[in-house]
Amino acid sequence: MHHSLNEIEALAKRAARGAGLSWGMAEEAGRATRWLASHDLAGPALLSDVLAKNDRLPHEQVAPVSLDGEWHALAGELCPLAAGTALNDCADRLANGQSVNMASVSFPLLVLPFAAWAAIHLNEPVQVRWQNLWICTDGNRVWINDPDREINTRHAAALTCQIASKRTDAGTAPRSRGVVTSEVWAKLDVFAQRTFAPATAASRLLGAGAGVSDND
Repeated sequence: MHHSLNEIEALAKRAARGAGLSWGMAEEAGRATRWLASHDLAGPALLSDVLAKNDRLPHEQVAPVSLDGEWHALAGELCPLAAGTALNDCADRLANGQSVNMASVSFPLLVLPFAAWAAIHLNEPVQVRWQNLWICTDGNRVWINDPDREINTRHAAALTCQIASKRTDAGTAPRSRGVVTSEVWAKLDVFAQRTFAPATAASRLLGAGAGVSDND
């Protein structure tokens, strides 16, 4: 099903919040999912998967323990949203020719939007690599080389981000709408529903209708 990017971002943000992410992290998750969907990449599906995997886990368990050396998480696998926001905080390292190396990242494609925002900040293309795949972005356009169809993998043993050479060929440009299957939409909505307080007798009395009285 086709949805506006605003709809996709709003649902992704509510779903992330419902899964226990802070409002700030939920906003980042919404923006990242929107960016991927605008490039016809599986952001919404991967977000639903990572939320299910890390449902209500403390941020400290899935975020980088240290930003020195190779990044890793206490829980064993880095959350791509936590790793991505840390990548943005360290974007200037890339400008100095350093690479950011991450160990054991779940759903690594979700790191890509954060690399795109780093590219915009640095005004330099950034490349993300795992296994035999590389993706380059200047923040707007995307170039993908994925010989083994690894783009939607659930786990990358190692992921590297670094400055890339400028591209002269045309990459894929963002679209104004995104495609989300009804199954994925429903999965995200389950998380989003947690953000709504359950009805109580008092709230029902304050709502529309006659409540427990009969005025007919």
